[in-house]
Parts: sequence; C-alpha cells; structure tokens
Amino acid sequence: MNRSPITLRGAEKLRAELKRLKGEERPAVIRAIAEARSHGDLSENAEYAAAREQQGFIEGRIKEIEWRLAHAHVIDPAGLPPSGKVVFGATVDLEDAGGVRVTYQIVGDDEADIRHGLISINSPIARAIVGKTSGDEVEVAAPGGIKAYEIVEVRYV
Repeated sequence: MNRSPITLRGAEKLRAELKRLKGEERPAVIRAIAEARSHGDLSENAEYAAAREQQGFIEGRIKEIEWRLAHAHVIDPAGLPPSGKVVFGATVDLEDAGGVRVTYQIVGDDEADIRHGLISINSPIARAIVGKTSGDEVEVAAPGGIKAYEIVEVRYV
C-alpha cells in the first residue's frame, strides 16, 4: 500500500476538520433531519431532502478524511536534517531571470494551494527542484512555456 506524504500542519488541519464534522456538523444535521421528520409527509418535505443530502455529504467527507489520514505518511519539515537539498516539506525561495522571487513549500496533493505558496510534490515546479540545492538553476516546463529559476534558499520550517 502506498502512503501519501502530508506535512504535520496538513495532517492537523485534516484532524481538526474531522473533529468539527463529527462533533458539530453531524449532530446538527441529525437534529435537522429529526425536526424535518416531525413536520409529517416526507415525500414532499424539502427540508428533509436537503438535510439528508447534507448528511450524505458530511458522511462522505468523514470517510474521505479518515481514509486519507489512515494512508498518510506525516512528515514534519522542522524535524528534517538540514541537508540543503530540496525535499518534501522544504520551503524554497526561487528567483526567475527577471529577478522576481517566489517562495513555495512542497506539500502533499491534498494540501496544495498556490495562493498560499503551497505546491504539490507532483507539480512540475516541485518535480524540477526536488533533489537540487541552493545556487542550482532549474528549468520548469509550464503551460506558458519553459521558465528558468535559480534556487536562492532552502529552509525546513
């Protein structure tokens, strides 16, 4: 069985969502279903149908999160030895030919959010920089063409 890498922060976010779903949203939707049932005829009860649909969504998300956590390989970037190499969990400062700097942290697929500088380990940029060190130059095949970057700094935070 393959285990998916996830950062410690990503695993904590999933655990918090799971706790919220089980502790708040699931009981709330159960109460909503009971309330809708008390109104009588279920065949024409839109509140009941909506609550059942919401319950299905919540239960599906709970199962998905439980599966992801069960199959996760949790990595704490702060606990990585400072080798200077770009690895999963590393935060990397890149600079393009125009002098524009960007900072990315390499995370698991579920955590990726480019707006917050979190890129998937399977993204073209991550694949191009993994294994490299500060000072290395890399070329990334992006949808807009080939982009060249220099790795300015690698941190494990």
